[in-house]
Formats: sequence, structure tokens, C-alpha cells
Amino acid sequence: MTKAINGFTQPQTNCPFRHQHHRKIVSSLDNLLNDLLSGNENRAEEAVTALAEKGADAIPPLLDLLNSPDVDRRWWALRALAENPETKSRYFIPYLSDPAEEIRQCAALALTAHPGPEAVPALIDALSDPDDLTAMLAARALASLGSEAVEPLLEVLKEAPLTARIQAMRALSEIADQRAIPAMISALDDASTLLRYWAELGLERLGLNMVYLKPE
Repeated sequence: MTKAINGFTQPQTNCPFRHQHHRKIVSSLDNLLNDLLSGNENRAEEAVTALAEKGADAIPPLLDLLNSPDVDRRWWALRALAENPETKSRYFIPYLSDPAEEIRQCAALALTAHPGPEAVPALIDALSDPDDLTAMLAARALASLGSEAVEPLLEVLKEAPLTARIQAMRALSEIADQRAIPAMISALDDASTLLRYWAELGLERLGLNMVYLKPE
């Protein structure tokens, strides 16, 4: 049935073709989600790619999966969200403190591809993660944020445990912001070989690869 609008006929909004199209989308998503959670890695990776092509339509069911108590389901949901061009950094932030280290790793890695300033506080906390890989990935995510992460990273260098300070210096060396120069020079006298290494690398990237001598 049609109705007239300004002399033109307009289809009613309850057009059966529209509902059929919606059902096809839902059915397709259901099939892809089944593949994602099938336990078959090849099928799951293919589903990740196909779900990414669905864009925003795939986001709600993937967010629902993040509420699952099953670690594998949460991991694959994060994996699929990380590949989706419509994803947001805020989706990953809560999972930087997940009980499962593989979930924290996946969330930190996702934030390297989808950085957002709202993730900075959680990523700073993740520099102290007991899992070394999570801490390293958090540093990479902070580095991908560039100048927005510099001041929080400099704060880490002042009072955080050594492992967090090393990761903070690593991120600062990648960002190569001049605000970090004093902290990098100061770190050249640190007892930690790794902290000195990242400080030296950062100075080199800033064009300051010279030997600094303390005055007698």
C-alpha cells in the first residue's frame, strides 16, 4: 500500500522487502558470530574479516559478547572489534584490567590501532601490569597517542616502580617530544640498563646523540 506525500506516492514503512533485508543482515551476523566462536581458528579469523566489513552493524553483538564469563569469547570479541573500522577506543578500556592476562594483552594491542585520549589513564596504569607483554603493549599504545601522552608519561618517571618507568621511557623514546629531554638526560645516570637504553635512543631520535658529561 502507498500513501500520497505532496502529490507523490511513498511506500509504507512496513515494506516487506525492508524487513527481509533486516532479517538477512541478522542471519548473516549470527552465522559469522557462530564461526567466530567455533573453536576453529581459521574460521574465526575469516569471521573477523567478514565482521569488519559489516562495520557498525557488527558492533552491538560483539559488545554483548564482551559480557561473557568465557575468556575465549571475550578474546575473540575484542579481536573482531579491533579490526572493525567503526570501533571506538572506549570499548577496550575496561578490559585493560580484566582478570585474564590474554584479555588485557588483546585490549592493549587494540588500543595501539585505535588510540584515544580517554584511554590514557588506564594505559598509564597498565604500564605496571604484572604481565610484561601487557605493559609493553600499553607503552606502544601510549606512544601511538603522541604528544597527548607525554605529560602523563613524565609523571610515571618520577615515582612509579622501575618496570613501569622503563616502559614509560620506551614510549617517550618513540614519541620523541622535546619535553622529555630533561628526563632522558637524567636517566643516563640510572642504574637500570634498560632505562638508560631507551633514554639514549630517545635522545638520538631527537637529534641529541652526544655524550653528556656532568660538570666536575
